Amino acid sequence: MEARHPNHPGEMGTDATMAERARQPEEIHARARAIELLQAEGVPFLVGGAYCYACYTGIYRDTKDLDLFPRKADAVRALEVLERDGWRTERSDEVWIYKAFKGEYFVDFIFSSGNGVAVVDDQWFAHARTGTVFGHQVQIAPPEEMIWSKAFVLERERFDGSDVNHLLRATGGRMDWDRLMRRFDRHWEVLLAHLMLFRFAYPSDREQVPGWVMVELMRRTGQSVREGDWEERVCRGNLLSKVNYGVDLSEWGYADGRRWDELRRIDQEDQEGGTHGEGHVEAADSGGR
Repeated sequence: MEARHPNHPGEMGTDATMAERARQPEEIHARARAIELLQAEGVPFLVGGAYCYACYTGIYRDTKDLDLFPRKADAVRALEVLERDGWRTERSDEVWIYKAFKGEYFVDFIFSSGNGVAVVDDQWFAHARTGTVFGHQVQIAPPEEMIWSKAFVLERERFDGSDVNHLLRATGGRMDWDRLMRRFDRHWEVLLAHLMLFRFAYPSDREQVPGWVMVELMRRTGQSVREGDWEERVCRGNLLSKVNYGVDLSEWGYADGRRWDELRRIDQEDQEGGTHGEGHVEAADSGGR
């Protein structure tokens, strides 16, 4: 039998014990200990990852770590708290993630998506839900922000599209679609791509996505078709995959889409005086003319 890929999600189901049955008690204790310490020190964070996903979808799966979502400044505080408890810590990537290790077990502190777009800000906390993880009452990341973050995980070896679909199926009917549209803003085509895959996967659940959302996104699509190609030769593929569009930038002469996007974000914030990722729906356009 062919061995499973390291990123294979493993066994999944609606039995809650699936989240922990393959884990040693020491590992579960380490995860619970991290939450206990951070709460005792007043470090704000949201629980994300597989535990958050299960809260919304009812789908449980084995997970190699605990994903916590703090603001970046609070991620620094979290490392300091765990260091005092004997954890080894590392600032793995200043764009999006720090880590803390208790022996071979670890906790991820995720303060943005890997491409720097879905930054954890006050809105994540303002719309958080509550849940119980390892016996502790915690705040759970909102489904809108989880979709926003997961929508950009499109690597060859990892694709979070099925997570997005299951979150849409479970929570779409009660989500804040205005906020989700604002979150995607100039990346609206990424949202549309996921919504089309959702419609394909769940043709009997299409009304989980409000009609006005599809109409608006299709209106933008029609506008972009009429506008044609951008004048600037940009590849935004590296917002979707860190490695798979390298040849486009290094050999084919495309401008760096992540750099382009960061400059666009700064310009937009200067004009609007708003918060990262919270531009008006009407302001999102189709291109970089």
